[in-house]
Amino acid sequence: MTKNILVIDDSALMRRVLSDIINADDRFRVTEIALNGLEGLTILQNRGKEFDAVLLDINMPKMNGIELLAELKKQNIKATVIVVSTIAKKEASETIRALELGAFDFVTKPESYLEVKSNFFSDRILECLTTATKAIRNVDKETVLEKAERVIKPVTEPSSKKAHSLLSQSGNKLIALACSTGGPKALHTVIPNLPGNLDAGVLIVQHMPGGFTKSLADRLNELSPLTVKEAEDGDILTKGTVFIAKGGYQMRLKKQESGSYVISISKEPARHGLLPCADIMYESLLDTNFDQITCVVLTGMGGDGTAGITQLNKKQNIYVIAQNEETSIVYGMPKVIKDAGLVDEVVALNEVSDAITKNVGVR
Repeated sequence: MTKNILVIDDSALMRRVLSDIINADDRFRVTEIALNGLEGLTILQNRGKEFDAVLLDINMPKMNGIELLAELKKQNIKATVIVVSTIAKKEASETIRALELGAFDFVTKPESYLEVKSNFFSDRILECLTTATKAIRNVDKETVLEKAERVIKPVTEPSSKKAHSLLSQSGNKLIALACSTGGPKALHTVIPNLPGNLDAGVLIVQHMPGGFTKSLADRLNELSPLTVKEAEDGDILTKGTVFIAKGGYQMRLKKQESGSYVISISKEPARHGLLPCADIMYESLLDTNFDQITCVVLTGMGGDGTAGITQLNKKQNIYVIAQNEETSIVYGMPKVIKDAGLVDEVVALNEVSDAITKNVGVR
């Protein structure tokens, strides 16, 4: 069945570009356009159930994208919204706010005519729409999640979960968290509810392009008793601090001769198309000497994190917490790690912070 899409954008050129991309795929069609958020709100108030997804610009006259999302939330109007945003610093922070308000995901606008004509932008739009609307792929009728499970399962051992040892309150601990689609909104639930005296440092890989992770970290820092920052090369791991991997880079943890741990941020090729990649973060923990590593896997497409946690399970004392299906925006990454037999706890999103705190303790 064809999925109906509403495009809300004040740029005639962008409306045409988006319409051409969407209508070229027979799974989707643009059935309505709006020139600003106020027009979009009226359409969604009267005919919201007609649309399977909404593509939303941020900077518009009369009512911008943030104001529209806030109004949809206030009026309890359900809509699957994909924000189409630029990388400008101001708009990056607004994009994070949009995700916090309930946007499904975002796509960065092309910065040049060549980018408009490239496949990257169109592929990203269609990928988001496919995931958001659960549209069947034309090529092989196989979902992204099914592909991820097929790739990951051969390297996992469902019965290989080691019994974890209990820790004293003085144990040397680390929390390593991975998430993707739906992750920014999930992090806004989890991180602000962790106590400021949490007895561990926190590493986070959230799949996100460069230019957005600092805005995400800054926003979470405003809301949280913990210190939250975008990780920089050479940062020293400290308890009570959350380090978010920099978009467009890979993040690893390295041990110094002094015994402390420092974060390494490197510009290198993507793995499985991911920059940053959670598997790389987890693999970097293989030779560390933490008493326990709490691995947390939240909502996200694909299976990133499972291969790395599988390796980690063979060498380290780990405790794995996964988000449940009911509260996941996309039940991909948590499902793959659960199906691999590596999960100690499956919990709802609003229970993740308590599960982490109970396992790690406070200082």
